[in-house]
Amino acid sequence: MTVATTTRRGTAWHRLRRNRLSFAGVLVLSGVVITVIVGPLLWRVDPIAIDLANRLAAPSALHPLGTDIQGRDLLARILHGGRVTLFVAVASVVVALVFGSGAGLLSGFVRGWFDTAVMRVADVLLAFPPLLLALVIAAARGPGVANTILAVSIPALPRFARLMRAQSLAIREREYVLAAWAVGLSPLRILFRHVLPNAVGPVTVQASIAAGIAVLEVAGLGFLGLGVQPPSPELGAILVDSQTYLLQQPTAVLAPGIVISLSILGFNLLGDALGDVFDVGSGS
Repeated sequence: MTVATTTRRGTAWHRLRRNRLSFAGVLVLSGVVITVIVGPLLWRVDPIAIDLANRLAAPSALHPLGTDIQGRDLLARILHGGRVTLFVAVASVVVALVFGSGAGLLSGFVRGWFDTAVMRVADVLLAFPPLLLALVIAAARGPGVANTILAVSIPALPRFARLMRAQSLAIREREYVLAAWAVGLSPLRILFRHVLPNAVGPVTVQASIAAGIAVLEVAGLGFLGLGVQPPSPELGAILVDSQTYLLQQPTAVLAPGIVISLSILGFNLLGDALGDVFDVGSGS
């Protein structure tokens, strides 16, 4: 078993390294995550400190990316804002992953009325564009971190539920599951020991792709004033605050836009990399 496990890990690592674009995505995303986590610890400038005497200052040694209309250090705001945006996006995906996948797993395994109920709810949620549904929920619940997580996670629920249901339906008919039923194993043991471990690959890939979408939705809600509220910096909010003085301070728009773009690109390419690692779609 140890040799087989080592061989599988070696094969997965080989597939990951062979796909240079996916490997580059892992590096890009790792760079963004490390920067927003470690950056505020190294650049200890208050991101909400106002200095009107230095408003719209050009990039310098004191302010590497310059300052905004209120004299706040843009580098500090982007580092802290990137941390907030990524945290909210990842937290939203985790919530959707846990509840959506859990419902889909039980739906495909139990079947019957529970399956019908879960799928009808999923159909209703899928009838709305994700960003539109997130806007409606955020407008109804109000701004804030917790409500933003809720608004972004709910539109992602049906995608995880449908994907996990499809995996559960396929796996429950395989020989090793039928053999487990035949020897008298309990349904819970079959579910968590045989069905769930074999369904995590495609769902993990979906989670990475959903994280990229979540970053865009979190930034979009912040841009519209329905996301994380001031004084906490957030990339979408930084963008909307900076659009009025784009010509005077272009880095105020370009820098958060680049961070958002790199985060989305990194999560999408990470999904490709995970697809290679789990060998999703190869049919093997």
